[in-house]
Amino acid sequence: MSTATIAPQALTAKDFATDQEVRWCPGCGDYSILKQVQTIMPGLGIPKENIVIVSGIGCSSRFPYYMNTYGMHSIHGRATAIASGLKAVRPELSVWVVTGDGDGLSIGGNHTIHLLRRNFDINIMLFNNQIYGLTKGQYSPTSEENKVTKSTPFGSIDHPFNPLALALGADATFIARSMDRDPKHLQELLKRSHAHKGASFLEIYQNCNIFNDGAFEIFTEKGSKMEETLFLEQGQPLIFGAQKNKGIRLDGLKPVVVELGGEYSASDLWIHDEKDFYKAQILTRMFDDPRIEGHLPRPFGVFYQAFRPTYEEQLNFQVESAISQKGPGDLDKLLAGRETWTIK
Repeated sequence: MSTATIAPQALTAKDFATDQEVRWCPGCGDYSILKQVQTIMPGLGIPKENIVIVSGIGCSSRFPYYMNTYGMHSIHGRATAIASGLKAVRPELSVWVVTGDGDGLSIGGNHTIHLLRRNFDINIMLFNNQIYGLTKGQYSPTSEENKVTKSTPFGSIDHPFNPLALALGADATFIARSMDRDPKHLQELLKRSHAHKGASFLEIYQNCNIFNDGAFEIFTEKGSKMEETLFLEQGQPLIFGAQKNKGIRLDGLKPVVVELGGEYSASDLWIHDEKDFYKAQILTRMFDDPRIEGHLPRPFGVFYQAFRPTYEEQLNFQVESAISQKGPGDLDKLLAGRETWTIK
């Protein structure tokens, strides 16, 4: 009898699609994001049974139904907490959190920042459409000031979150931004998120064509995209514009736009370094309202990447060290603690 083994069949994007009807509004940006995730998954080389998609509540949170992997549609804002627990006990799994600007930054904001600071090796995809879509159009933590919605008929007086600045403040080790309408760029950043060892935070601009249509149109439409976006590349100068004739240089710590070809050349520009924590803070703050004169372009790409031990690595090392030094634990003794009293 032959002892030869049969090589596993290569997976395709179709292998990651389920038989469930995709139930998003026609034209929703979620369709594109789902397509890009299913496209990159076969190339990761991970068995489907070792991939887990965890979501909370919101339009984006239907994602696990459409991915032919393990998954959980959890509760509002708690996807990050559930994913953290799973990764702690099953560190070999590839865990992805799908959340939105409401689910992940409002009721779930606390869980999000603690996952990031703990540095679980988990990939967070935050779909940002600047609105509550599932509950029919209330303002969200990322809605712009003066936003008129069903819950703010006179305009929102809230100051919005800047998601990447928040993630950087929580000491995330990987922060990046992409958009639903640039498939190649989104695919590349999904791969980069997976490749990072530690917590990755990928904000994805996602159009809600029913309740907030065109929120990011200036960054996605052909006529304005190249003038309004700045695509970051490691080791490359910050150049943008339809003719690649504009750049960003630093005047002290202040980023300024300059024209190339006259007084300035590419060698005078800011060179992007993903490891520079201080310049990453400047990049995350390049968040000007595109409607105001003299605004800076909006950056897309990897803003910052650092490396430090993951939470699950340190946790398992701590447990193994305790067992090797003191032997198996005694749960009753642990629960009793060191301070007990005998009452006579």
